[in-house]
Amino acid sequence: MNPRFHAPVALRRTVLQSLLALTLAVPATGALAQQVLRVTAIPDEAPAELARKAAPLVKYLETKLAMKVEFTPVTDYAAAVETLVSRKVDLAWFGGFTFVQASIRSGGKVMPLVQREEDERFRSVFITTDPAVQGLADLKGRDLSFGSPSSTSGHLMPRSFLLQAGVDPDKALRRVAFSGAHDATIAAVAAGKVQAGALNISVWEKFVADKKVDTAKVRVFYTTPAYHDYNWTVHADMPAALRDKLTQAFLTLNKSTPEGKEILELQRATRFVPTQAENYKGIEAAARSAGLI
Repeated sequence: MNPRFHAPVALRRTVLQSLLALTLAVPATGALAQQVLRVTAIPDEAPAELARKAAPLVKYLETKLAMKVEFTPVTDYAAAVETLVSRKVDLAWFGGFTFVQASIRSGGKVMPLVQREEDERFRSVFITTDPAVQGLADLKGRDLSFGSPSSTSGHLMPRSFLLQAGVDPDKALRRVAFSGAHDATIAAVAAGKVQAGALNISVWEKFVADKKVDTAKVRVFYTTPAYHDYNWTVHADMPAALRDKLTQAFLTLNKSTPEGKEILELQRATRFVPTQAENYKGIEAAARSAGLI
């Protein structure tokens, strides 16, 4: 055979081998890029507290999932919703109302995986320093602070129970304020900036246990009926295998191990249990009734 025909054949073989190597390399690179689980949470407490709560959970999930886990704080509740809907994060700690907002915003493309056992019967508390305030009706003509406008336990459900009691916050109260977070609501009431505040019962109980609030001065005057609240939610496009591993990682947490005890106590949880979107229909109904969606 004429030697001059050998070069093109060899060249074609080299090119094909290079293309094959490149093709095989691309999925590997893409797979590596996916080995990071991005996590966020609604900023219902101070940033330092959120970071403290997240640190051991991130470490635990990295071990259970065999992948890197990164916690990314957001500035407000709306940002938490948007980052999950736009898939800038993979896992988000939502309140019931932010889950409903994310579900609506995504066209039903988000899935709640687990909630704390406490979230099956969650409550809000109303607090005050005013001796004359003994019930919800006594708030008429006074100043009240909610937390974030998108907070389930710090705004939506307290507002809903006020309306049920015949107290329209926007008409019956002298002023409605929004502190932005549960701990900030306690601070506002304690400092006398408002006569009363509504917040998450678990944050209140944590402040009392840690002696961060003077209960001789600030007291609970009303505790709401129970409702479903917080959950860990993922985008529905997350692969089923990863969803299952993530769910099992939460469900297997228990206080019999030092690691599990630390995480559950920081999350203010007895344990995590499975949840589903249907559990938050009551939250959606309350939001619609209050004109918030």
